[in-house]
Amino acid sequence: MRVIALSGICLALMAGTLWAHASEQGFVLLLPTDVYIAAGGVTVALTVVLLAVLPGGLAEALFRPAPVPWMRPRVRHAASVLAALLLGWLVWRGLAGTRDPLVNPLPLVIWVVFWIGLVSAQGLWGDLWRGINPWTGPAAIMRRITGWRAPLRYPRRAGHWSGVLGLLGFAGFLLADPAPADPGRLAMAVGLYWCAMLVGLLAFGPAWLLRAEAVTVLMRAYARMGIAGRAGGRLALGLPGWQVLAAPKAGAGLAVFILVMLGSGSFDGLNETFWWLGVLGLNPLEFPGRSAVVLPNLLGLMAANAALVAAFAACLWLGERIAGGQASLRALFCFYAPTILPIALAYHIAHYLTAFLVDGQYVLAALSNALGLGHVHVTTGFLNTPGPVRLIWLGQAGVVVAGHVIAILLAHALAMRTGRGARRAVLGQAPLAAFMIAYTVFGLWLLAAPRGA
Repeated sequence: MRVIALSGICLALMAGTLWAHASEQGFVLLLPTDVYIAAGGVTVALTVVLLAVLPGGLAEALFRPAPVPWMRPRVRHAASVLAALLLGWLVWRGLAGTRDPLVNPLPLVIWVVFWIGLVSAQGLWGDLWRGINPWTGPAAIMRRITGWRAPLRYPRRAGHWSGVLGLLGFAGFLLADPAPADPGRLAMAVGLYWCAMLVGLLAFGPAWLLRAEAVTVLMRAYARMGIAGRAGGRLALGLPGWQVLAAPKAGAGLAVFILVMLGSGSFDGLNETFWWLGVLGLNPLEFPGRSAVVLPNLLGLMAANAALVAAFAACLWLGERIAGGQASLRALFCFYAPTILPIALAYHIAHYLTAFLVDGQYVLAALSNALGLGHVHVTTGFLNTPGPVRLIWLGQAGVVVAGHVIAILLAHALAMRTGRGARRAVLGQAPLAAFMIAYTVFGLWLLAAPRGA
């Protein structure tokens, strides 16, 4: 039932899909998940051991990109304007169209195409969002027609903290709202958010999007994980994460934003488990509905993010003390926070894989109907047999383990830049590596845990 938080479908609406995901989770519980989880933790641990004995510069050498020839399109703002027009049409359909979120195009585009598909593609490939951002084109047209210039300067000290609040608001809507996929409710939220961010952009200029608009900040952060980016003014390709090493050090607000990306994604899985429902004193087999857990889920979201930030900071502080360094905790936090991005992206992909396989079919069905191409049969039959479920689970587990391995490699490469030598770098990274191993096991447990919400 892990897709419920993503697609936000009310219980009475999706009897077939709910059964499919319950069946899939039941098969997962029959797999030797304890063996897979242990193997994942051991794999990450072996990565740490290898880094201790291999040449010190190996990790950074792995992430060195290679330039490729590329002709950059010269069309400016056209895709952004089209994206804004599409978004306006989707909001109208959310308000005036069918109330079925599996038929209405607004929930399908927002929760499946954007939140699963585009966010994952952004992290795997590179900065796709820059061209289709739905604010830059309309703002450019307004400036050209009216001669408008931003009257205010975005406060430098504000950093990315407004973006952090926006991300927490988005996560709260996704996880705690009683019906985040209801077309009418979603249309109001999307429409008001788009208008508010356009006002901010016109008032403060591009800095507003880069620091205060949560979706753009999130997409730019995930773009650092893409294999495609720019190096030396040219397009370059490299291993996932090479842009993390090439990017400037994050500020405090962006560093916290990255941790909140992971913390919110993790709680997105945790809040559905039998364990969490047990904490709330609820019978998972008689779940009273999302409206009954709004406040507990909001408090849990805040607590999960606070605990993650505190644990990450504690590991950095302890590692610095072990290595005999004198760097401040703030500097360490900003320096190493981007290495969490591979874990956040990996869990995002793994957590929503099943949702994409099922709800993606509804997207195809809606598109086919709109184009007059005929009926598309939606099936969840592949979730009712052990073979496909085993492949899905192994794929999810593999993605999570790969994300943690990349995170450890990035952290080691950054540690080597401090010039302390391989031995002190490994010592300093020991607590953070232990944290990442523990989080690997935790992430795999989340994927396999029984769910009741």
